[in-house]
Amino acid sequence: MRNSSRKAKATKLQNIIRSKILKAFPHLKKRDVDTAKEGQSGPDILLSRIAKKLCPYQFEVKSQNRMKTVYTFYKQASKKIPKSLEPVVVMKMNSRDPLVVIDVDHFFDLIK
Repeated sequence: MRNSSRKAKATKLQNIIRSKILKAFPHLKKRDVDTAKEGQSGPDILLSRIAKKLCPYQFEVKSQNRMKTVYTFYKQASKKIPKSLEPVVVMKMNSRDPLVVIDVDHFFDLIK
């Protein structure tokens, strides 16, 4: 994959997350939620002081194909479940804290 294609893919996902934050918190203005520029250190989604109070998360946005195993786990959690339940993957690597994987829309439903 060309470098410009990688950058475009990452930017697209950053913009999707930015839109979801603005939709979850409609009283925020566009200037309250911005995306990091290419090569900028720190979080990928830049939140104003007000936005940080409403959405106390720091977002690192990754759009890579190397996460196939996580998606396989999520697909397994999604099989044959009632519509009233949400799939959740809890995963842990040796000597690391456990992580939870949920659908991004479900995440924003939880925090709004």
